[in-house]
Amino acid sequence: MDFKKASPESKGIPSQHILQFLDDLEKKHIPMHSFLLLKEDVLLAEGYYSPYKKETLHRMFSISKSFTAIAVGILASEGKLSLSDPIINYFPEKVPKEVHPWIAELTIQNMLMMRTCHASTTYKGTEGDWVGSFFTTLPTHKSGTIFHYDTSAAHVLCALVEKLSGMNMLDFLKDRLSELDFSKDSYMLSDPEGISMGGSGLVATSMDILKFGYLLLKEGSINGKQLVPASFIREATSCLTETAVTGPIPSESCGYGYMIWQNEKGSYVLYGMGGQLVVILPDEQLILVTTADTQGISGGNQLIYDAFYADIYEPLRKKREVTFSSEAASALPKKLQNLSLSPLSCFVAGKEWELFSPIMKKVHQKKFHIVDSSLKSANQEQNVSVFNDFTFIFDKREEGELEFTLNDKSYHLSFGFGKLVEGIFPIYDLKYASSGVWLDQHTLYLRFHIIDKYTGSVHMQFFFGEDDLTIYMKKNEESCFEEFRGHFYGKMIN
Repeated sequence: MDFKKASPESKGIPSQHILQFLDDLEKKHIPMHSFLLLKEDVLLAEGYYSPYKKETLHRMFSISKSFTAIAVGILASEGKLSLSDPIINYFPEKVPKEVHPWIAELTIQNMLMMRTCHASTTYKGTEGDWVGSFFTTLPTHKSGTIFHYDTSAAHVLCALVEKLSGMNMLDFLKDRLSELDFSKDSYMLSDPEGISMGGSGLVATSMDILKFGYLLLKEGSINGKQLVPASFIREATSCLTETAVTGPIPSESCGYGYMIWQNEKGSYVLYGMGGQLVVILPDEQLILVTTADTQGISGGNQLIYDAFYADIYEPLRKKREVTFSSEAASALPKKLQNLSLSPLSCFVAGKEWELFSPIMKKVHQKKFHIVDSSLKSANQEQNVSVFNDFTFIFDKREEGELEFTLNDKSYHLSFGFGKLVEGIFPIYDLKYASSGVWLDQHTLYLRFHIIDKYTGSVHMQFFFGEDDLTIYMKKNEESCFEEFRGHFYGKMIN
């Protein structure tokens, strides 16, 4: 399935408005990864922020939930289940003998609406029986009453799809929705027992989620084939439960359907943590797709929503006369072609910093041995130095290297000054793009964008004293990089 392409002006959107949208996000320092805009079946804009490419697979986080909901709807249409069925009927092997009545009465429909009896996700960490935890965790309230965002509900429904279909959930959807022609390499991450992570594990291309959004916009009908019942999609994309009290940001406090959010424009959104968004506006036959990494940026997702509404949606809705600008029409394709993640490049938190420091010569190839760490041992009685030592290499003007030993094993990370440097993050074998900047002549800040199946970032701050080193690390990623957080202190040994 391919979309026709045309200029934004052909569908009533000035190129200048799209340029303004992109510029606004750059000014807010949002690490965008991709941007697609579709109107009336025509792809008006498509851009990928290098090193991301069109074919790059990207973690879509909670957009996975919307995929799970549609899979459930397909099974319901095939008579394999009813939305009114209690979920315990399908997992007798997971249900304790003395099941809580609020769990016993919980229906599939309750779960789709996030009106479970749990106030939060029931499984923790990366081990254990994730599905079983849903039935054994003590509930906090009566089922079918209050909206609480519960990722374990989506995970259990995904397990249900796989149990009834005998297929991996994404393979099931690729089969039933073959007209969409999802990318062959797309897949889903799995839980410890091999069940697809139906709440957050989708790894796909930006075009994949645009096609999925298009399926919803067309109420399940693609190329004359009704792939999903239109009645189910209309229900799934409507406001079935209010989220005003528990919604995390304004654009997610407008209601919820079947694992699909409502928005303040009277339409709906597929939402994934970190800026993975599919905003669907049926009245305008308009779809926005973004992928990004807003983790660690307060209100980052709202900044994307607000820029889109202000720069593109509102002018379109008010049917302002389209003023053609040959300059903007020429500039937009070039802009989209040359998008890239921004290096730290002298600009952090609204202030200009330096790419170089005189101290670089002093600390070049010097080893700092870690003697203190904020990470605690299991008994919390003493500090444990997970890292052994750090060495910095500054023999290139625009690049540097950080060598370190962790549990007596040696690793290295590269970074650029004023540019991004790509590499493979050690221990986890994940692709990264990194850059550095000097916050003052003693303080080096390194940022590593993780551009692999685990999307996020790792941040490191180094303060070089006369003969010592103080380190602070943090990670904005939910599954990995536990070692790279906390405070560390080292002494120069050569």
